[in-house]
Amino acid sequence: MVKRIVSFFAVHKWMTATVVVLITAIFVLLLTVFRHKPEPPQLPVVETENVITEDVNIYGEYVGRIRAQQLVEVRARVEGYLESMMFEEGTYIRKGQPLFIIDPTIYRANMMKAKANLNKAKAAEEKAKRDLERIRPLYEQNAASRLDLDNAVAAYETAKADVVVGEAELALARQTLSYTTVTSPISGYISERSADIGTLVGPGGKSLLATVVNSDTVRVDFSMTSLEYLKSRSRNVNLGQRDESRTWDPYVTITMADGSVYPYRGLVDFADPKVDPKTGTFSVRAEMKNPDHALLPGEFTRVKLLLDVREDAIAVPSKAIEVEKGGAYVYVVRPDSIVERRFVETGPELDNTIVVERGLEAGESIITEGCHKVKNGMKVAPVSGNNKVNISSDEK
Repeated sequence: MVKRIVSFFAVHKWMTATVVVLITAIFVLLLTVFRHKPEPPQLPVVETENVITEDVNIYGEYVGRIRAQQLVEVRARVEGYLESMMFEEGTYIRKGQPLFIIDPTIYRANMMKAKANLNKAKAAEEKAKRDLERIRPLYEQNAASRLDLDNAVAAYETAKADVVVGEAELALARQTLSYTTVTSPISGYISERSADIGTLVGPGGKSLLATVVNSDTVRVDFSMTSLEYLKSRSRNVNLGQRDESRTWDPYVTITMADGSVYPYRGLVDFADPKVDPKTGTFSVRAEMKNPDHALLPGEFTRVKLLLDVREDAIAVPSKAIEVEKGGAYVYVVRPDSIVERRFVETGPELDNTIVVERGLEAGESIITEGCHKVKNGMKVAPVSGNNKVNISSDEK
């Protein structure tokens, strides 16, 4: 009996061990199967942006030159030795302010001579008038001949003419004398003098004395190509002309030498109606305020001109555009995440965006990052550009 019991427990122990071994083997087998089960393929992650419409400003950049609104050369109008200078060089002067004195001796003498001649003519006129007044009654009484009367009338008329000539000569002499005091024709800043004291100036000598610059408002001159003119005409933009139907005007901004943008804008007020055949360009001018005189006449600067405003246009990042022999295209992500290669017609390029004339509609989604990982008809995992994620270099 004892042997049977012992034999039973031995058999039972062997069966238990066998079951444990079998269970362990099955677990290891299942673990191996699940570990080597193929994973589903991972979709390429791409960054997308929704296409929107907005007003796009089209600019052109040119090299411009600053020119003063008024730049007047002060010249000697009469000949003589320069006696004195009555201003400080480089300062602001007013219109009519005396600047130079030219030796007036000769011109003052000429005025005095003209005044004396005028007085002489007036005296002759008075005598001729009295003679005529005496002859006329005598002629009416037949006490004087017709010839006597005609001579008296002629003498009086001649005397009156001499007075007019004398007055004109006096006015001319007085005006010439006034030219010996050289005044400023405009208000502005005056340059360094061009003639030293004691120099013979005037028509027979050095006539340029100084230059006065009024730069409270400056003009910016630059050139545009005839092709740009044709493009502006195609958009009904006439440079230099007011257009009440437009909600905007062609304005310019300029960049200073230190790279900063000048705070005031200028409006284009003139465009040359002809093209220079040597350069194929035409001149354009804008007027700009210069209250602080930060812009100096003669300096060169960079000019940025608003050429056009595309209303409700579609502009996409330049990196979203792919170019090949067949044309330019973008990758559009459909609502089912399938990629569609779409050929588009591109327009002007500005900053880092390109205007798309045809091929895209507002609301569509395009790929802006990861274009090299996709092809037409592929399914992708789009990530909105508004919620950007870090795409590793391996994914890229």
